[in-house]
Order: sequence, then structure tokens, then C-alpha cells
Amino acid sequence: MIKRVFILLAILGLVLMFLPFLKDFDFHEELGVLSSKYVEGSVNDLNTQNVVTAVIVTYRGLDTLGEVTVLFLATAGVGFLLRKKKTSEKSRKSSELLQTGSQFLFVLIVLTGVYIFTHGHLTPGGGFQGGVLITTAFLLLILADTNLKFNHRILLFVESFSGAFYVIIGLLGVLLIGMNSFLDPTILPIGNFGKLLSAGAIPLIYSLIGLKVGSELTTIIDKMGGE
Repeated sequence: MIKRVFILLAILGLVLMFLPFLKDFDFHEELGVLSSKYVEGSVNDLNTQNVVTAVIVTYRGLDTLGEVTVLFLATAGVGFLLRKKKTSEKSRKSSELLQTGSQFLFVLIVLTGVYIFTHGHLTPGGGFQGGVLITTAFLLLILADTNLKFNHRILLFVESFSGAFYVIIGLLGVLLIGMNSFLDPTILPIGNFGKLLSAGAIPLIYSLIGLKVGSELTTIIDKMGGE
């Protein structure tokens, strides 16, 4: 009885908390000043078809760099905590059907992930989504064959290269354009609106983010043994 009373009080408290927001909520027929600046700047200044991508990569690019850094620290933490693998448990033997099927699907999933982050400035999606999808392809291989071993040197190289080049692109904006132009995509030609080679360096930045996210999450999955 007391438990139900607490639940009802909690629900009532949430209703009272959000009631003012719902009461004063109003659908705006026109964009605000900041929203208009982002939309117009994405189309006119960057030739970006996906406004969300322009915001993530350009207008809050430093914040995105911080998110990638947090993911790197999480990967390093998992690698440190799970650096000793269990050897006492005997791994099950994988079937040839599972291994063959997973290898076939692996290629399709990776290609889809690459498509997502290379077309992030044109269609929904981007580096994080494409990188996560690539990770699921590696997870499929691990689940199909528990004895599978990855080349960690390749994963480390991809992660290091993409992260370093990401920062270099940001610094090029400062050197070529100005102090307020860190991660400015206009260091490359903005191209024609709606084309693959457009939006300046945004496709390149998103590709680097996709590779970095994919390699780091794959390392985490591998350290955890696919669990």
C-alpha cells in the first residue's frame, strides 16, 4: 500500500513539474533567429543539404570533437580493465554455416556504414551512425566465431590516424582562415548543392568520425568478447 502511494506521489510530482511547460508550449510557425541562421548558413554558406550535419560538424564542431574524445577515453578504460582475458573457459566450436553467412553479411553491413557517413551531408545519418553500424558488422563476426582474433594494430592505426587527422583539419581552419575558424569546412571547395563532393570538408570530417567511432567501438566489443 505504501509503495503504491509513493508511486502515485511520484507521478503527481512529474505531472506538476511538466505542466507549466505543456501549458505554455506553442508551435512556432516561423523559425527563430538562431534557427534561421543555422538553416540559411547551411544552405548558402556550406552547400549542405542536411542542416543537422552542418550543426554537428561545423557550428558545434568543438563539442563533437569532445564527444569523440570521451569515446576514446571510454575505450582506453575498457581496454585497461579488461586487459586480461579469460583462458580457462573452453570456447564453443562455430559452424561453417554461421561463419560463411556472417562473412557475407559483414561486407554488406560495412558498405552500408560507409555509405551512411560519406553521405551524411546529403541524407540522415553521419559519422556516429555509420561507425556504430560498422561495429555491428564486427560484432556479427565475433558472435559467429568465438575464436576469431582481430589485428589490434590495424584497429589502433585506424583510430589514431582518424583522430589525428580530425584535429589537423581543425587546425588547418585556424591557419588558413582565422582564429575563429577551427574545424571550418570551407578549407575545401564547397562544391555544388546536393552533390557528393560538396559542403567543403564536412564529408571528410564525417568519414574520419565514422572510422574513429567504428574502430573504437570494435575494440570495446572485442575486449568484452562479444558479450
